[in-house]
Amino acid sequence: MRRQVSSYAIGALSLAALAFIPARAADNAAIKEKAAVCSGCHGENGISQTENVPSLAGQPDQFIQWQLVFFRAGSRKNEQMQPIVEEITNEDIRNFGAYFSSLAPPKGAEDGDPDLSKKGAQVAAGRRCASCHTDSYAGTKAVARLAGQREEYLVKALHDYKAGQRVGGGVAAMADVAYHMSDEEITAVSHYLAHLK
Repeated sequence: MRRQVSSYAIGALSLAALAFIPARAADNAAIKEKAAVCSGCHGENGISQTENVPSLAGQPDQFIQWQLVFFRAGSRKNEQMQPIVEEITNEDIRNFGAYFSSLAPPKGAEDGDPDLSKKGAQVAAGRRCASCHTDSYAGTKAVARLAGQREEYLVKALHDYKAGQRVGGGVAAMADVAYHMSDEEITAVSHYLAHLK
């Protein structure tokens, strides 16, 4: 019986291979120039000004690398990302991870609805978000930074996980958490995380 290898498995193997290749100090100017293609959507210095497009600045290195591998393997899909990831090399993936993780993360905007943030903090505590994303929600290793991320992007991501439309690292955990969240909880926790300082 022939066994099919999933795109997820291929992506995992690709990233495993990357991990064993020693990272070398890359030319920052060259990386910045190559990353300029990302700024069209993800914003100058990795801070998005575009609705439903995440900020990349300050995201953990491994998280950036995993997402690029998932996009390139086709296990995570996005019309704008697909033609870009088809052109990037393993070295590009390592360099992008190092580059965006080194940038200052976005600062939470002024909170116009502290009551909603209070509800969101309760949701985050109840759903144990900090157990993976850390107490400061800055993320770690292959786990995303949530603090200061665009609010409407967080809402979209949670709805995508809930509907089973988003895959990638930690998909089982995120799908399970999001599936049990109400729309009100998703709105509240997204507001809270987006406005964290």
